Amino acid sequence: MLSPVQQLRRRISHSGAAFRAVFANPGLRNLELAWALAILGQWAFVVAVSIYAFGAGGAQAVGLIILLRFGLAALTAPFAGLIADRYRRESVLLASALGRVVLLSAAAAGVFLDAQPVVVYALAVAAAIAATPFRSAQAALTPTLARTPDELTAANAVASTFESIATFAGPALAGLLLTVAGSGVVFAVTAGMLAVSALVLLRIHAPRTTPKGEVEASTLLHEALAGFRVVGREPALRVLMTLLAAQTFLFGTLQVYIVVLSVDTLDLGDAGVGYLNSAIGIGCVIGAILAMGLTGVSRLSIAFVTGVLLVGVPLVVLGLWTETASAVILLGVAGLGNSLLDVSGLTLVQRAVPEEVLARVFGVIQMLFYAALGIGAILAPTLMDWLDVDGALIATGLFLVVLTALLATQLVRIDAAAKAAEMDELNLLGRAPIFAPLPGATLEHLAARLVPLRLDAGEVVVREGDAGDRFYLVAEGELEVTAGGQQISVLSAGDAFGEIALLRDVSRTATVTARTPTVLYALDREEFLAAVTGHPASAQAAEAVIGARLSTFSPAGVKVTAS
Repeated sequence: MLSPVQQLRRRISHSGAAFRAVFANPGLRNLELAWALAILGQWAFVVAVSIYAFGAGGAQAVGLIILLRFGLAALTAPFAGLIADRYRRESVLLASALGRVVLLSAAAAGVFLDAQPVVVYALAVAAAIAATPFRSAQAALTPTLARTPDELTAANAVASTFESIATFAGPALAGLLLTVAGSGVVFAVTAGMLAVSALVLLRIHAPRTTPKGEVEASTLLHEALAGFRVVGREPALRVLMTLLAAQTFLFGTLQVYIVVLSVDTLDLGDAGVGYLNSAIGIGCVIGAILAMGLTGVSRLSIAFVTGVLLVGVPLVVLGLWTETASAVILLGVAGLGNSLLDVSGLTLVQRAVPEEVLARVFGVIQMLFYAALGIGAILAPTLMDWLDVDGALIATGLFLVVLTALLATQLVRIDAAAKAAEMDELNLLGRAPIFAPLPGATLEHLAARLVPLRLDAGEVVVREGDAGDRFYLVAEGELEVTAGGQQISVLSAGDAFGEIALLRDVSRTATVTARTPTVLYALDREEFLAAVTGHPASAQAAEAVIGARLSTFSPAGVKVTAS
């Protein structure tokens, strides 16, 4: 297991490789630049609209705005992907960006001209709805623009890096602007970022695809509700969803508490809202790095409870000890706990939910995320009216801790019943050059999906010319590799084969036959491609393995490989 420092160094190295690969492809370069500007502006806008609402209507207005923004986003999120599937994705991105330019420019004008707050609120909410399809279209367009697995990997890594940085850089930018100006200026700057983003998007020329067919409204509604039906049938999922929604509810309240803490309690002014949000964002990034150490941990309920404590307890302490230094540190700890709780909680969901319904269940999680944030924000002012801000912090933190204690028994049962990766499988994956660079959480995900196969001597695993559907790892025994009727090599424990057919989308280039009783682990095509093309160092290692295999030729000129 790598230390946190080693993991950080490896992450920085991978990020550098990702940036170089992305910026070598004009299409991906423009897409990622557009995404970076959009997500940075979005986080700056969140802070600015909170400050404006607080000045215009107090904590109640802040809660209402957050509720409307996230509530309507929750309702539209299940249908955002459909828009990106039925229309040209670069057009969807451009329409989303330009729509927000118009709406945010109008909101900035409303602030400068002292328009009624309700007008600015409506424009802000409309801008949030217009942003909903952007992420879906961006993710769907990336594979079209990527020319190789390396580039697809790099694009995914860069998009994730930009999003993590924006969680604290956006609020920090808003804080700096609010120090010298007001919310209207931040609105205008955000509109300017999106205008530049739109100009960048105009330079993207993706290959045209076949238009999608029409979808009946009744079918759309049925599919949108399918995830909820799955959750309703599974008690284990209801427990996990309850705890994840409670955590998100807490952060919804915290968005309002931070405004009051900064302006009224700590006298940090409007800029302090951005700085306090940045403390949470930095904590989230650190927590995500530390969460890599959960690889191979079978009892994730312990990590989940630890995350709950690191989120709930700091709020209780902050309510008892409200000073600027303590606020920055404690909010950072809460952000760290949030990442730990998210990683362990979502991994528990992956372990507990059958593969065929995972996508729909995660759709429910996305909707609950937006809804719980909005509900938390609208209830926060009422809690502060009853208990003041310090009491509300204490009550909210205790709520999460107590709820987890009440559900702890069921949580442990879920953990015990869930499928965790075995250490032997993890070690086998880690020894393969293609998988060795992957983060721990990804290795665990793959290990839990390996299919064991036992073969007798003489059995054929893959045959030259067949379609490729799996990647194989050798755990025990020996196998013979032949191509064009000639023996090429012998594989033994720790070796792997099958990557060329999957990554190159070609037929098997060799036949692999068991020479002795053999134990293999098979990984399905989709899981293999998602892991390798989603991580730059892994994709680079795969290309190196392929290059080494293809560098050998048979006398007849047949390319030699282990399929």
